Amino acid sequence: MSTSPINILVVEDDNDINQLLCRIIEKSQYVPQPAYSGTEAMIYLEQKRWDLVMLDLMLPGMTGEDILAEIRSKRSVPVMIISAKSEQQTKIDCLRSGADDFISKPFDVEEVSARVDSLLRRYKNTYETTIGETLTYKDINIDTEAKIVMVNDTKLMLTGREYAILVLLVTTPAKVFSKSNLFESVWNEPYHGDDNTVNVHMSNLRNKLSKANPGEEYIETIWGMGYRLKS
Repeated sequence: MSTSPINILVVEDDNDINQLLCRIIEKSQYVPQPAYSGTEAMIYLEQKRWDLVMLDLMLPGMTGEDILAEIRSKRSVPVMIISAKSEQQTKIDCLRSGADDFISKPFDVEEVSARVDSLLRRYKNTYETTIGETLTYKDINIDTEAKIVMVNDTKLMLTGREYAILVLLVTTPAKVFSKSNLFESVWNEPYHGDDNTVNVHMSNLRNKLSKANPGEEYIETIWGMGYRLKS
C-alpha cells in the first residue's frame, strides 16, 4: 500500500476559512497547501500533482469557475467546490463544468471531512482497481494505468466520475445500469433518488463522446431501466 502523502490544494481567499479547511485536512492526516487567490492557485497547480483541489468560486485574480475550466482542460484531479454561492443553478453549472462535489457555506466541519474522505476513496478505487488493464469498446480505448481515454484518436478530458461511469459501462457492456446502480457504484454512497446528479454526469460524458466522434453513439438509454453501452 502506498505511503505517499495525500496533497490537497485549498483555494480560499478568506484567511479564517482557509485555515479552518487546512485544519480539517490535517486532522485526517492529509497535507494541505493554502492558496488565497486564483493566480496563486494556478502557480501551485503548475508546480506539482495534487490529490484533491478544494476551490472557492469568488476569488481575486481568477475566478473559481475559470480555474475549474483550466483544471479540466489538462488534469483529472478531483475538485470540490466550497462556496457561498449556493443557488441550485450554480451547483448544476459547476457539476456540468467538471466539479466532483459542491458544499455550500456555511459548512459543517464533520461533513466536509467525510466528503473529502469519500471523494479521495472514490478516486483511489476508480484508478487503482483497474490499473494495468487496457479497456476497448468500438473506438474507445482506456489506458487504466495512465488514466487516458482516447476516442476516435482524440484524448478525452473526463472528470473522475465521468471516467468511473465509462469504465463501469465498458467493463460490463451488456449490463443495464439503473441510476441507483450507477450512483452507488461511482459515488460509493447510498442512493436517495438524486436523479439530477446522475443525469448531469451522464449528459456530460455523452456530450464529450459525441464531440470526439459525432457519427457514433456509445451509450443508450433503456427507458424505465437505465443505461448501457449501445451494441
